[in-house]
Amino acid sequence: MTLEPKVYIVGAGPGDPELITVKGSRILRTADVVLYTDSLVNDELIATAKPEAQVLQSSGMDLDRQVEIMSEAVQAGCSVARVHTGDPAVYGAILEQMVLLKQRGVAYEIVPGVSSVFASAAVLGAELTVPDLTQTVILTRAEGRTPVPDREKLRDLASHHCTVALFLSATLAKKVVVEFLAAGWSEDTPVAVVQRATWPDQKIVRTTLAQLPADLRAAGITMHAMILAGWALDPELVDKDAHRSKLYDKSFTHGYRKGVKSGE
Repeated sequence: MTLEPKVYIVGAGPGDPELITVKGSRILRTADVVLYTDSLVNDELIATAKPEAQVLQSSGMDLDRQVEIMSEAVQAGCSVARVHTGDPAVYGAILEQMVLLKQRGVAYEIVPGVSSVFASAAVLGAELTVPDLTQTVILTRAEGRTPVPDREKLRDLASHHCTVALFLSATLAKKVVVEFLAAGWSEDTPVAVVQRATWPDQKIVRTTLAQLPADLRAAGITMHAMILAGWALDPELVDKDAHRSKLYDKSFTHGYRKGVKSGE
């Protein structure tokens, strides 16, 4: 199947080459040019590109060079797979690419992928939204060299006491602890860290808020890690009957099933 000549911004998933969408895989296998984030995207996945495709690594290129390559390819009638790790909508740095492509009149399409936050939850065997415990997940990062808006300071977000997923924050663990404690979190709040989720060298650390910096240091984790914090990460707590969903409760009525009261 021939692709339309445009840029396809494809989410490659977290690492496991099977965790790309069917559509993303088809585009990768069919595209004339493949430009990929070589430090994060699995080479096994890139190896599925067609033999005659031009395959380029983006790590040594600045933004202008990447856009130039993609634009020239599309204008020459070729299709381009711009392959990003995880889902490109979350910390994917795709906005600046889209702005410049649009200025050049180059068409593009975004193909979503499996984010590392959901891959991490999967390998942990965790549900991030547990009934009667938390129904909210905040995706954010600790403030480092790149600032965050004043309305999104970690302390303020943590004050909601829901599940929090921290991207790009492994080197800022001490700061994370300070902000969460200031927001009223207890020191024994469960925390799970997954480095390189779904890769062969995946590493998992289960700890508490107070022990997070020390345990990350002991594990040698400084990058490529997802930090998940909150009581939804406590296996013993969430196994209790009190946190079961109403959806499959036999006494709960919904549009597809009439509930049955006890004794009926």
